[in-house]
Amino acid sequence: MIALAKPVEHVPTGRLATLRRKAADCRDCPLWRHATQTVFGQGPARAPAMLIGEQPGAQEDLAGAPFVGPAGQLLDRAMAEAGLDRRALYLTNTVKHFKYELRGKARLHKRANAAEQAACRQWLAAELDRVQPRLVVGLGAMAAQTLFGNAFRISTQRGQWRDLASPVRGLATWHPSAVLRMPREERRHAAYLELVADLHQVALALAALARQTGATR
Repeated sequence: MIALAKPVEHVPTGRLATLRRKAADCRDCPLWRHATQTVFGQGPARAPAMLIGEQPGAQEDLAGAPFVGPAGQLLDRAMAEAGLDRRALYLTNTVKHFKYELRGKARLHKRANAAEQAACRQWLAAELDRVQPRLVVGLGAMAAQTLFGNAFRISTQRGQWRDLASPVRGLATWHPSAVLRMPREERRHAAYLELVADLHQVALALAALARQTGATR
């Protein structure tokens, strides 16, 4: 099992469809009260790589699917440039409900607190246990610190492979929403190029895994 850096008391079991149904009924933190629905992960049940974001946004909350809003569109573009096929990957979030605050009629993203993150880690642990990816990518600080611990810093440690549980490796990179929020255009462009470069590392690692699998057949 891929151990997370932060503790998980209980890991639900079952196939992905079963886990999705269980997560839809989760009441372990208050976020379900105002969210439209649980946003569970999507992708092949035995995907070789898993990309983990932070938490759903407004459009993900309405669609019930991860990475379908502006950040997801940026991620799709970065993956295409890096040589990754989204259909071959499993995409999910650390937290499965949209947390927000109202500004007039607008629902503005609000970061899940430590207790809310802790309550939701069981579902991420279950996804990792079921999918058993060989490569794990943390998008953003929340996902990175869930995988590698609170001392991890995206700004200085992104793009570096780390062993999670042999033979599983992980790395972290910018969350696409963080790229979109950067105020200066030149910094946004530089961060986007860093995101693409890190995802290209994942593409190269996937290609190497495919060659290894072919050689052992």
